[in-house]
Amino acid sequence: MNPKFLPLLLSGALLASCQSNPTKTETTTATSTDSTATAAADTMGVPAGSIPTVGEPKLLFKLPEKYNTPDGLALAPNGNVLLSIPNLANNSYPAAILEIVGDSAKPYITDLPAEPTTKKAAPMDLAFGPDGNLYYAENQYENSKKFVSRLMRVRMQNGKPGPIETAVDSFALANAVVWKGNKLYVTDSQWDMPDNDKGSAVMVFTLDELKRGRIHLKPKTKDPHVLTTFTTNVNETGVDNGADGLDYDSQGNFYTGSFGDGTFYKMTLKPDGTLAKQEALPLKGDKITCIDGLVIDRATDKAYITGARQNAIFVVNLKDNTVTTLAQNPDTDGAGGKLDQPAEVLLKGKRLYISDYDNPVKHFVNTKSDAPHTESYIDIK
Repeated sequence: MNPKFLPLLLSGALLASCQSNPTKTETTTATSTDSTATAAADTMGVPAGSIPTVGEPKLLFKLPEKYNTPDGLALAPNGNVLLSIPNLANNSYPAAILEIVGDSAKPYITDLPAEPTTKKAAPMDLAFGPDGNLYYAENQYENSKKFVSRLMRVRMQNGKPGPIETAVDSFALANAVVWKGNKLYVTDSQWDMPDNDKGSAVMVFTLDELKRGRIHLKPKTKDPHVLTTFTTNVNETGVDNGADGLDYDSQGNFYTGSFGDGTFYKMTLKPDGTLAKQEALPLKGDKITCIDGLVIDRATDKAYITGARQNAIFVVNLKDNTVTTLAQNPDTDGAGGKLDQPAEVLLKGKRLYISDYDNPVKHFVNTKSDAPHTESYIDIK
């Protein structure tokens, strides 16, 4: 492959986390020690130099510094993939949304509306709705702790992005965005309550109410849009972000994972869409102690999970809750497509797109944000 980046590009950056003890692999790719990179000494009890190289992620393209934290991924109606760039690692550059065409990227939206109090835009996960419009979650939590994150709607006009407006306001840290039918599910990784400052939540909105006008959430309450809440057990990273990635299986069950402590949750819904049961799944095999983004292949009911903290991609077989490691690298700069703190994944056919967020906090295998800023991929066998 001859990776390339179209010349009209602008800028990006952000945050993510995960850790595990890889023992099995999802593919038959050999596991070997990477002689060109060594793990940091501070990797949550994993000795320096012991992080293995598993699998062979490949480079899709490189990004310039103005796009320094590639994050959310969404499949567009035309078959291309959209990529959000919140630029939280270096937000002196404006945030943007890019369009991936083949093995390159070009600007899609470069004039995202800033939140009035922070003066910044920060797009995270994104998805097209049944109304044909593009919705994206916004993480203003890195800029303000005052519940000013938003769900934004891009009015599509003849297949092109048009006016952008606020659909829902007063999130703390809006994160994942998933449509199922005429309902939109959004995670808030910092939905704290008066008696719980380690809270997070999954919210649900109907298309009809989103059409009626802007929705105002009620911070620090069991807002009517809250499907369920979670509590993060904070470890040595000090990160209390909770529910992060989100998707559903072939039976309509939803899954999310805690960014701060790696708990993997299953949510079973009643026929009316309300919560029937929430459970923390007892995973077997490779241990995951932090979960960032995830996507579920509903043909196989396998969940592909980014282990940002330990620089890995895990696969959870939802039929038996077993965990295998699809790919993992020691601390790298992302050269050649090696994992560099993967934050989000998208499955298009048999290709798994991987956003290398590259903006670590303490106790990560990845130790610093550095060039090249990259998008990787793995062809699933």
